[in-house]
Amino acid sequence: MILTGAIVNFATVVGGTAVGLVAGKLLGEKLRTSIMAALALITLGIAVPGLLENQKPLVPILSLVLGTIIGELLDIDGRVNRLGDLIQRKCKGAGKITEGFVTGSLVFAVGAMTIMGALDSGLKNDHTMLLAKSLMDGVSAIIFASSMGVGVAFAGITVLVVEGGIALLASAVAPVLTAAVVSEITYVGSLLLVGISLNLLGLTKLRLLNMVPAMFLPLLFCQFM
Repeated sequence: MILTGAIVNFATVVGGTAVGLVAGKLLGEKLRTSIMAALALITLGIAVPGLLENQKPLVPILSLVLGTIIGELLDIDGRVNRLGDLIQRKCKGAGKITEGFVTGSLVFAVGAMTIMGALDSGLKNDHTMLLAKSLMDGVSAIIFASSMGVGVAFAGITVLVVEGGIALLASAVAPVLTAAVVSEITYVGSLLLVGISLNLLGLTKLRLLNMVPAMFLPLLFCQFM
């Protein structure tokens, strides 16, 4: 089934969150703070390989500038945070819903493995890459949920939508997803992961969701550059 990889990835994020919620109750505040710092370093480590992918410097520059303008005009960050706050009210006392949802969505649904794995699922019915990613995301979800709570589970929905959508549209998008396009998308996504790590460390409060449209713009710019 085309969506097998996406569904398994969704399940591991939700399952990992459940384990993290139980484990999180056993952790003190000092240890939680240390775990958050460790998560920031892990996220930075995930981002570093992607930062070596850039081949066309103008593409990520234009993508980030125009993508951020689009995101600010659409107020993506504000809308998602309002959604997170709504879920928070419905799940009283369940943790920092918005933070877990936003951070989890960006970490689990950004990167080359997401794109290439979903394409393999859609074009070849080969779920090997997404299954490997699922294992990594499940472990990461345990760590994230121990500090940020149940909101991480809702990031599984983002994973399902992104990976499932790419898999279903694989035949349509594959011709434009050249190696150059994937490299630039990976580079932009890795920059967003660096931003996540800075936010996790409390050094910045970047509205990263408003920069997400930048990930799709290399599809356009790489056709002309």
